[in-house]
Amino acid sequence: QVQLVESGGGLVQAGGSLRLSCAASGSIFSINTMGWYRQAPGKQRELVAAITSGGSTNYADSVKGRFTISRDNAKNTVYLQMNSLKPEDTAVYYCKSDIATMTSGYRYLEVWGQGTLVTVSS
Repeated sequence: QVQLVESGGGLVQAGGSLRLSCAASGSIFSINTMGWYRQAPGKQRELVAAITSGGSTNYADSVKGRFTISRDNAKNTVYLQMNSLKPEDTAVYYCKSDIATMTSGYRYLEVWGQGTLVTVSS
């Protein structure tokens, strides 16, 4: 059984910062891409940022220059540093990772976290 546990969400004023963490646990063989998605009320879930096992990153245009994704492969953890937050960043943020286990036949399967709420007040 593999799970992702997110932490770090909360309420912050516009212009402030938050750091999200997502730790993978369980019988993990390998983790490929790890990423953060978000879903605002009434909107579709969208990619915020992703990072490969080799460290290559990509970001949504709306967060470039403000958010930074990083990972600690030894800890199976991905982080999202969010600076200069805006009210439109308010959403539930989800972590997603492509994880291979013995049970999956060493194939990479998508695993999602439960989500953490980020609220940015104006």
